[in-house]
Amino acid sequence: MTITIPLFPLNTVLFPQGVLPLRIFEPRYLDMISDCLKNNTGIGVVLIREGKEVGAVASAHDVGTLTEIHYWHKRNDGLLGVTLKGTQRFQIHSTEVRPNQLLMAEVEILPDICSDVVPEKFQNMTTLLQNMISQLDPPYSNMTTQYDDAAWVSSRLAELLPLPLNIKQALLLEENINERLRILEEQLTSKEATL
Repeated sequence: MTITIPLFPLNTVLFPQGVLPLRIFEPRYLDMISDCLKNNTGIGVVLIREGKEVGAVASAHDVGTLTEIHYWHKRNDGLLGVTLKGTQRFQIHSTEVRPNQLLMAEVEILPDICSDVVPEKFQNMTTLLQNMISQLDPPYSNMTTQYDDAAWVSSRLAELLPLPLNIKQALLLEENINERLRILEEQLTSKEATL
């Protein structure tokens, strides 16, 4: 199934069921949020391949995450605060830049990744994630947790750990959850070795 959605190229990788708080100030994105709220449509969050979040349209990776607007409010600084929630991964087929510099894309929704309980050998990952989330503020602290779901655990760790963005993107593409957990463990071990 293909759909047309606005893209939000960012220097972050969001996974399905993840949350992403943002400050919106550029006119193209204010228009995008307004249109999505009126029409109840989604927004595609994609990692920037080349370029910047602000200004000229950035080049984006081909796979991202479709989101819905979970919450919005006017912030104390006068900007629009929005929390996006990831729903499904997608693959970009084609893009078009609108006159207001908003990037639109025709995308194919990718199937959900099969998951299972977290294997015993990766239980330390669940404990690490529980500790991390317990120290965070909303929207993370009040999200619905699924610590027994390996896809959910690996996705939240990939979002929250300070990993290189190319590793996070590779984890988004990885459909084997055990392999995703293995890569995360490998990254954690290498980081500990450099401390």
